Amino acid sequence: MLPAIFGIAGTVLSADERAFFSDADPAGYILFGRNIENRIQLRALTDALRGIHGRDRLFICIDQEGGRVARMKPPEWLAFPPGEAFDRLYDRAPASAIEAARANAEALGRDLAEAGITVDCHPVLDVRQGGAHDVIGDRALGSDPMRVAALGRGVLDGLARAGVAGCIKHMPGHGRANADSHKELPVVEASEEDLAADLLPFQALADTPIGMTAHVRYTAWDKDNPATLSPFIIDEIIRKRIGFGGLLLSDDLDMEALSGSVPERAERAVAAGCDIALNCWAKMEDMAGMARRLPDMSEAAHERLGRALAAPVLAQSMGSQEALVVKRDSLFELAGVQA
Repeated sequence: MLPAIFGIAGTVLSADERAFFSDADPAGYILFGRNIENRIQLRALTDALRGIHGRDRLFICIDQEGGRVARMKPPEWLAFPPGEAFDRLYDRAPASAIEAARANAEALGRDLAEAGITVDCHPVLDVRQGGAHDVIGDRALGSDPMRVAALGRGVLDGLARAGVAGCIKHMPGHGRANADSHKELPVVEASEEDLAADLLPFQALADTPIGMTAHVRYTAWDKDNPATLSPFIIDEIIRKRIGFGGLLLSDDLDMEALSGSVPERAERAVAAGCDIALNCWAKMEDMAGMARRLPDMSEAAHERLGRALAAPVLAQSMGSQEALVVKRDSLFELAGVQA
């Protein structure tokens, strides 16, 4: 199996994509707005991907956070609030905020599960910092690390109740970034002491089966490499200090924070310790180059992928999607907070 997650060009698989994916056998796929038209089409697309590999529980992920990061949009699907809304509710009623985050995530997860999507790249555990670039901004669950952890756990629990696995991001913390890593490399010059606070939500949720790295350079830890390409940060900070033992994905390798060709970036990310190289933009030349350069997935990564794809342990559901949304909204209303 190839330690890669690939994007898809359109709303249906092309003949070239089918042949390439069958031959390359990537670990999974990621979906974007360009792949999505309606419920029937989206389910047919994910079924087609499963059909290529003969794996019912295939790693098919999406960025569906709510707010400005949502690939499945109204009117076909519901809109969901950004992380900041739950942070505001927590100011008034912490227990209600956690329960609202759980209900919201289960309602959101119902849409994903119906579409055949198994993984949501959510929750964002980056601690919001004043003066930082707004690439995280209102996506964050707060500026207090333990609040972020508590709300993040609610999100993970809600997704699991819908049968969807969550992916914590962006380790070891994107909240201090002074630039948008989609466009350039952020450099964080905070001290080790300050950075320790950014690790706290990830440490609290280190038992999550899936996580994602940050394309951010932290001068206190590695003056030369962003986290995604840093053996020291992946081994010493993410694996040891955070204690994360799950499947580690790179962030999107097409982002302009990184240099070199996409296949070169993928090779460096896996060599640095990422289990999976994530490439979102479905450029056949890049994907084929990754297939040529990457080694087979390691035995440890295989084991982590298996754990990540094991059906989440489902607690008793909180009801229909409509009931979940009503529950969420009532918790906001009772506290007098706008969702």
